[in-house]
Amino acid sequence: MNFLTNPPRFLFFTGKGGVGKTSIACAAAVRLAAAERRVLLVSTDPASNVGQVFGVAIGNRITPITAVPGLDALEIDPQAAAQVYRDRLLGPVRGRLPDAVVKGIEEQLSGACTTEIAAFDEFTALLTDAALMVDYVHILFDTAPTGHTIRLLQLPGAWSGFLDAGKGDASCLGPLAGLEKQRAQYRAAVEALADSSRTRLVLVARAQKATLREVARTHEELAAIGLTRQYLVINGELPTGEAKNDALAAAIHAREQAALGELPETLAALPCDHIALKAYNLVGLEALRHLFNENGGGDLAADQAVESDPHLDAPALADLINDIAADGHGLIMLMGKGGVGKTTLAAAISVALAQRGLPVHLTTSDPAAHLAETMDSTLPDLAVSRIDPQVETERYRKQIMASKGAQLDEQGRKLLEEDLRSPCTEEVAVFRAFSRVIREAGRRFVVMDTAPTGHTLLLLDATGAYHREVARQMGGKGMNFTTPMMQLQDPKQTKVIIATLAETTPILEAASLQADLRRAGIEPWAWIVNASVAVANTCSPLLHRRAATELREIEAVATRHAVRHAVVPLLEAEPVGVGRLLELAGEVPLKTTTGV
Repeated sequence: MNFLTNPPRFLFFTGKGGVGKTSIACAAAVRLAAAERRVLLVSTDPASNVGQVFGVAIGNRITPITAVPGLDALEIDPQAAAQVYRDRLLGPVRGRLPDAVVKGIEEQLSGACTTEIAAFDEFTALLTDAALMVDYVHILFDTAPTGHTIRLLQLPGAWSGFLDAGKGDASCLGPLAGLEKQRAQYRAAVEALADSSRTRLVLVARAQKATLREVARTHEELAAIGLTRQYLVINGELPTGEAKNDALAAAIHAREQAALGELPETLAALPCDHIALKAYNLVGLEALRHLFNENGGGDLAADQAVESDPHLDAPALADLINDIAADGHGLIMLMGKGGVGKTTLAAAISVALAQRGLPVHLTTSDPAAHLAETMDSTLPDLAVSRIDPQVETERYRKQIMASKGAQLDEQGRKLLEEDLRSPCTEEVAVFRAFSRVIREAGRRFVVMDTAPTGHTLLLLDATGAYHREVARQMGGKGMNFTTPMMQLQDPKQTKVIIATLAETTPILEAASLQADLRRAGIEPWAWIVNASVAVANTCSPLLHRRAATELREIEAVATRHAVRHAVVPLLEAEPVGVGRLLELAGEVPLKTTTGV
């Protein structure tokens, strides 16, 4: 592997969700540890699954992977990090300041912004901890999906500049004094990230046009903030031999090779590795040790395959759409790990509803979504939009300056402008746009393609904070009110659909998401297992074995996790464009309107 040749101390694995960053980071850590180098593997993903891959409970502390001498792992738990951060800030003032003041600070520290900056706090500490430099030769970071990673890696510079210019006494994170102490740590983190002798970035992608375009943008954005030492890994490539005598395998291989043939110039210049698609799930030490082998591990695939007829008859997407359409209107939220096909599924549901003459608004809150690329046309009853974080943030800044700023003197306006330069302002702005869209669901269908799991949970946390504040203000006044959180909790108004793949890790993560939603009082309505080989027709030996391994996972969804579910097949033709989306949804295409 090129990216493991003469590796520096820090290696970051990043890319669009679902491309295999965790598996590659874990396999790289195992290989480096096998060379008798002390290695620390760190996950900064709010939806981390490193522990699942190794079959070890890790959590928010450095934990030895006993089966791999020399390898330790750490999962930065955003919630645990946030509590540590709050305790650090509030500890010195408890008992010294009035209870009302302390309560006000706690309220400032209760939102999603605090969660993100707290996880960042731990992340930067790992880049600057002198003791870790002594203990470990290499520190590998399995990062969050692309949008979150870019934000995380930009934060050192953003917060350093924010603090350098800061003279105000508070921000949306609480007292700036709590951040002042971190100045030196943030500056050191910036230097480590920009030093190519210490840091190497590994861009992980699939051989898919949309994914490669996304990775090209990631490359350019990260290079612009100083991370220039980059490598490319194309993961999960279907071997050429599998394309013989099988239409589905041949179509997949042709799409992948066409995508690689049109590799963006910015990526073509990078050192590149190719990893073949494996027939088995990448869970467990033996699977990780075989990941980088060209032959895929020989008998390992056969040993892990389920001996049964891999074809499966299961509920179709059309069955769910029929139930949705019966309501006439409502909020439909597609949620799940990045890379499971939420955008495609949201688009398919939307065009199927609009095809029936029902008014639909299809929108996304995912900064890395490719909704426009999925839709090449629209239908008369279908509106399509995207919540653009940059646009919403600028709109929010202008609105606040025009309202609150108008009542301030020049010094006050400068302080307000400073506060609005905080990276957390984006979270508030996107939430406001999200809330506006939710209200439309009372008169038509609103289908929302949400961000990857970690982003979605942060967004819902902001929704919950808003709900608690409105409830506090309205308490005892005898007034009726409805907040976005209340609408999300009402099954008559909202149907949450969890999208996943028929693989162990995505299903475990989907189950974890479902548990988080239930704790927030939101009961998922259905699950969709996307891109399944088990409900497709294939005679490719590799795909046949992958279909066999899917049966156990789909059975778990049907019997243990979902109240209702559907299974969508892996298709020969990509479901791009209204016509193919309607076919995916089980609808007969009718008249469409060009342009989105």
